[in-house]
Amino acid sequence: MTNLDPRPDLEVLDGGQPCTAVEVLEPRQVPLGGVRATTVHRTLPQRRRSLVGAWCFLDHYGPDDVAVTGGMQMPRHPHTGLATVSWLFSGHIEHLDSGGTAAPVVPGELNLMIAGRGITHQELSAAGTRTLHGVQLWYALPDETRFGENAFAHYAPEPVTLPGVTARVFLGALLGSVSPVETRTPDLLGAELVLAPGTTARLPVRADFEHAVLAENAEVTVNSAAVGHRSLAYVPPGADTLVVTAGDEEARVILLGGVPLDEQIVMWWNFVGRDHDEIVEFRRRYQAELGFEPADPRDEGRPALFGTFPPGQLPPLPAPPLPNTRLLPREQ
Repeated sequence: MTNLDPRPDLEVLDGGQPCTAVEVLEPRQVPLGGVRATTVHRTLPQRRRSLVGAWCFLDHYGPDDVAVTGGMQMPRHPHTGLATVSWLFSGHIEHLDSGGTAAPVVPGELNLMIAGRGITHQELSAAGTRTLHGVQLWYALPDETRFGENAFAHYAPEPVTLPGVTARVFLGALLGSVSPVETRTPDLLGAELVLAPGTTARLPVRADFEHAVLAENAEVTVNSAAVGHRSLAYVPPGADTLVVTAGDEEARVILLGGVPLDEQIVMWWNFVGRDHDEIVEFRRRYQAELGFEPADPRDEGRPALFGTFPPGQLPPLPAPPLPNTRLLPREQ
């Protein structure tokens, strides 16, 4: 469902000019993994904004000294109604999921896991990894595909080189580069761009997309707005040009985009649903299938949502308790 035309014929509301209504979202630090935690810098979701297109989650981590942090140790845990995008700048992670996929995550190569109606996976730093640095992204699946089978895709995009800019387009289309990866979500964009010091990149983008630019390693300017290191610039739909400028040092950015999802979602822990009751059911099924809580007679004869796992792995994570109040839909 990815649109493969990098420059579709669209009505442009701000012909050839960048949008100046840029919202800068600051990251918050979240420790993952217990005492020797990997600290991630999370810019999605947050109170000010939950979605950019269908993108609903952005964690940025590293560069971390694995000898100090212990690296990534994320045991088996579930997902529903979303897809995960793993993208590394340095290091090596081993992915294993209940769909039967075991795969390495290495720099500059996309690993996409589509959860569909349910999947479990683990992500562990590979032996010998000394520095870990990357982003973990999620996007919400639309109602028409969110109960489909789970799936996995790997893609190593060829770099696109322009004066002062190198781009790797891992989802969607940009600068004439088109990712072949099927997303099951209409019209997404995901790309890494590296800009030489002082370079300004004027990027032709779709006017019906909203975009987000993560200042991955240094401050950049997005459509005249200063965006600090690890912050995220949100650009609403309406213009067909996005302007990114590097400062005095080389700048790497992650560019995300998509048409507004226009669907109500409820996001809690690792589940994406449409209302409180769905989340309660996802949690109940996971806890029962993994043996954290007694099986429910109503599940007898029903196919498992979260699959099986090879023996000899780390113990799975139990779901946290639900809040005492009903979960509410996230604002756009």
